[in-house]
Amino acid sequence: MEQVAWASIALMAGTIFGAIFYIGSKIDAVNGRLDGVNGRLDGVVQHFDARFDSLDSRLSGRMDALASRMDAVGGRLDALSDRWDNPGRHAS
Repeated sequence: MEQVAWASIALMAGTIFGAIFYIGSKIDAVNGRLDGVNGRLDGVVQHFDARFDSLDSRLSGRMDALASRMDAVGGRLDALSDRWDNPGRHAS
């Protein structure tokens, strides 16, 4: 009877170790696929980061140009307002 118990323990231990190695290899395979997906995802993120940086710089340039034009318009409006407030001073 004792031999049967040891035999069943040995069979269960072999089955458990086999299952652990089988599951370990499956986990390694899934990890490899995830690494590939992570690599592709990193490439996509870098691509979009570059596009967003490009758009940000273009928008900043346009906003700076618009701000200088608005300052020029403000100066012209101030000059016109001054002429309106003091009409005799600017008459020729």
